[in-house]
Amino acid sequence: MSPDDTSATATAAPGEERTSDPERIRALAHPLRLTLLDYLDDVGEATATQCAQHTGETVANCSFHLRLLARYGFIEPAERRGRERPWRYVERRQLFTPDESVPGSVHAVVEFAEIAVRQEADRFVDFLRVRADRAQELAGQRAVVAMLRESYWATPDEADRINEGVTALIEPLLARSSDPSSRPAGARLMRWFSTSHPDLAFPETPGPEASDAPQQNVLNSPEET
Repeated sequence: MSPDDTSATATAAPGEERTSDPERIRALAHPLRLTLLDYLDDVGEATATQCAQHTGETVANCSFHLRLLARYGFIEPAERRGRERPWRYVERRQLFTPDESVPGSVHAVVEFAEIAVRQEADRFVDFLRVRADRAQELAGQRAVVAMLRESYWATPDEADRINEGVTALIEPLLARSSDPSSRPAGARLMRWFSTSHPDLAFPETPGPEASDAPQQNVLNSPEET
């Protein structure tokens, strides 16, 4: 699930679903619902009782939010296990596209993004703290961890190519979530979260015909001096 600035009229790729419906977007703008959706994606299927054990919430609360997720098509009932009623994640990428022509759409995407970003940031910091607390226990185990902060000048087309390139690298690995037999020895569940956006405090670079186009200066980087 991710906010997406592609035109709302763009055709969804196979396995994708685009929506600008503020009601549907707001259905996911809730920390517990996002946690439940992630959990079902990680484990394949789970009952409300198992979700409650994972989240620390009550079974009744989890049942309520699971039913709401199902109402909006994010999850669906799995095959019953006797009296148990498990739920499973619907396997398709959700892209939330802000559309100024749809009332409430833009603000709904902002509400979802705020909750999702904070949740992902908290999860990363929690990982770092747990790893620090378990340093001796985890010594010798290889854990690939990255945190990148970069600023660069790029045209919209160049920025699109960067995002598409990252997606193309991850795409072949996504099927392993639902097919444990495809996971090679040593594979671990990895979390990836990234954002990319223009800084609106800086204007676009003017074209060469503009009279106020900045003069090109060549500055050596510290490594080149």
